[in-house]
This record gives sequence, C-alpha cells and structure tokens, in this order.
Amino acid sequence: MKAAGLQVKTSKLMEVIPYNDDKKMKKIKLVRITTVPISLDKLLTGQLNYMNGRGFEVTMISSPGNNIEVLEKREASKFIPVQMTRVISPVKDLLALINLTRVLRQIKPSIVHTHTPKAGLLGMMAAWFAGVPVRLHTVAGLPLMESAGIKRKVLEYVEWLTYKFATAVYPNSKRMEAFIVANNFAPTSKLKVIGSGSSNGINTANFTVTPALTTEAALVKNNHHIGNDDFVFVFVGRLVRDKGIEELIVAFSELNLNKEFKNIKLLLVGPTEPDLDPLSASCMAAIEQNPQIIHVGYQPDVRPYLAVSNALVFPSYREGFPNVPMQAGCFNLPCIVTNINGCNEIVEDRENGLIIPVKDAEALKAAMQLFLTDKELFAKMQTKARPMIVERFEQQNIWDLIYLEYQHHLKIKNIV
Repeated sequence: MKAAGLQVKTSKLMEVIPYNDDKKMKKIKLVRITTVPISLDKLLTGQLNYMNGRGFEVTMISSPGNNIEVLEKREASKFIPVQMTRVISPVKDLLALINLTRVLRQIKPSIVHTHTPKAGLLGMMAAWFAGVPVRLHTVAGLPLMESAGIKRKVLEYVEWLTYKFATAVYPNSKRMEAFIVANNFAPTSKLKVIGSGSSNGINTANFTVTPALTTEAALVKNNHHIGNDDFVFVFVGRLVRDKGIEELIVAFSELNLNKEFKNIKLLLVGPTEPDLDPLSASCMAAIEQNPQIIHVGYQPDVRPYLAVSNALVFPSYREGFPNVPMQAGCFNLPCIVTNINGCNEIVEDRENGLIIPVKDAEALKAAMQLFLTDKELFAKMQTKARPMIVERFEQQNIWDLIYLEYQHHLKIKNIV
C-alpha cells in the first residue's frame, strides 16, 4: 500500500492512513520522553523529524542539556526541559512526576512514547495521570540485570510498574522480550519487538566510506600515530565497568605482551563516568600508561574512528539493542560481542563476528587473537559484515514500522 509516496507492507490490523500535507490539517500530538537529552540526540536521530513529516506534532521532553537548539532544529520539534535523575531519588522523582504531569496536561498529546528506565517510569505514570490515551514505552536495556538483593527487587518493581501504566511495551530485541516474559513484568499481549529489533535502526548510507570521511580518517591516523600496518581494535561507548572495559584492558594488555602482535592498537572512543560506574585505579593506569591504548574521549562523530579500525570489541555486560555493532558492521568491521540481549541478535558467531561469554577476559583475549591469526575467517566476516546489517536494520524500515504502530494504537482509540 502507498501512503504519501511511501511504500510499506501492512497487515489488516495496521493499515497506513495517508497523511494529507495540507498545512491546515490538524496534526496529532506526540511526545517523546527520555531521561537525558543525549538519548534523544543519539538514540533517536532523525526519527522525530520523520514523524513530523508523517502528520505528527512532536514535542521532546528530557532533563536540561546543551545544544538543545541544534537538536530542535534537526528534529523540527520543540524541546521542554523537565529535570530527572538517572539514580533512585524519591523526592526528586516525585517532583519530576508532578512536573511531567503538569506539562502533559498542558500539551494534551494523543501519544506519549518513552525511552530509558527513569523516563519510562515517570513518563508512563505522568501520561496516565494526564489522561493520555496511548502510552508506549521502549525497553532498550535493563540495569537490574547487573543488580542483586534489595536493589534488584526495587528495580524489578519499577519495571513492572512502568509496564502496568503503559498501553504497549516495545522490547528492542527478542531476548529482551523473553526476559520480560520470564520475569512476569508484563503479559505477552502487551509486548512487541519492532522488526528485527533496534529502537532506531541505522542510516546505512551515513555509515559508509566517502572521500570526505577518508580525509578525516587520515587525520585521525596521523594525530594518533596509527600506522598502515597496525591492526586497530576499537571500542565505542562509555568507559565503565558495565561495558566490560576492565576485561578489555586486561585482554588487550596480555595480548600486547606477545611480540608476535607488536602492531596492535586499542582505540577507546567514549567518556568515563567516575561518579556512576568508575573503572578501577589499575584499569585507568593501564589506559593512561600503555602507548598502544589510545583514548580519545567522547566524539560527536564516531565514523572517522570506525574508518581507521579493523575490528570492534564490545564486551558489554548488558544492552538493549546497541547501535555500535551495527555502525561498525556498516564499515565492514567484524565484531567481538558478549552473549547478551541485542548483541547476539546483531552478530552471528563466525559469520560477521564472534560471540563470547560475559565477564571473561580470557575468552575475549582468545577472540581477539583469532582475529589476528585466522586470516581466512576474518576476511569472510569482513565480507559479510555490512550486508548483514543493511538487510536487517535499515533505519527507514524501522521508522515505517514504528509509524504503523502509532496508527494502529490511534485507530484502536478512535483518534484516527
């Protein structure tokens, strides 16, 4: 079926309603909420602008942050700041809930769609209190997976409560959906994975080698003394324990001692978080003192760093559906990932990468060594890396499916 020039496949339950571009036609109000603005900026890039062009008036809500005007312009959406914390804080959380409810009552949206755990809880409750008919929450990672004791019990209750207030819940991977069902957080009737997974898919055209990117990559190599004969392992993300950085530094340091692998480098692209999840003093010392480890901090554009690399290492403890392995795959980088939600759905073992156990520095070291020694296997994985991402996770397809979900729920509520 065609809708406003868009070719999509639909079911009888989800039929696309053509959008009339006449500016006089009233748009449907949609609010997207995350805890911090970087999630709107990085996790949902382009999606809100797409929805604006499909008949929605989108408002973004998150904690205050920097470069908001740039975000508003790119997504063609208004930003409203509401202070929220990422940690459990009863007084601050209650204040945030009151403020969110007040803002939503003023906006009167038809749909509220939340992301990230704290924004999910507060956003779904506030939307219910404000009488919002369609309340959707995307699950892209569960901190409780790495918690225990009373803290885990609290976080489990938070998830259950979030889903209770939601109209529908979207785990962004099949494994995440199975985990939610196994823990009785929500009935299966309320759960759905969009497409093959992911919250936003990936703009594969943006993650490809171009002449301009080749020039930027050459500057990166020159600035960080990366030679043409160097084999570069790259990690992209926050440098915290939960991302497996402790194991990565141990594995690389031991591999680096082998004279056979004197031309290897480890490129770390991302910030540390000393307040929330600090690395050990020994790990930080290894990063700072080993000349073969290059830490470039947070980078607004990771593409030049992927372009200079040979393989991605992503030994995270928990994820929803991470963007980084998809981005790396688009640059033909085989990936080493842990056997966790999302990662094991992006990577197929020995096809476009290797899957290893969580928190296992020896297994990580062995996988990295295999990349260096088995040239035939590595070349096969290089060849398959990009096609496997393009086929399953092209961004436009994900956006189309989310749009169909919106139409489906609006139709149920007799709003369209």
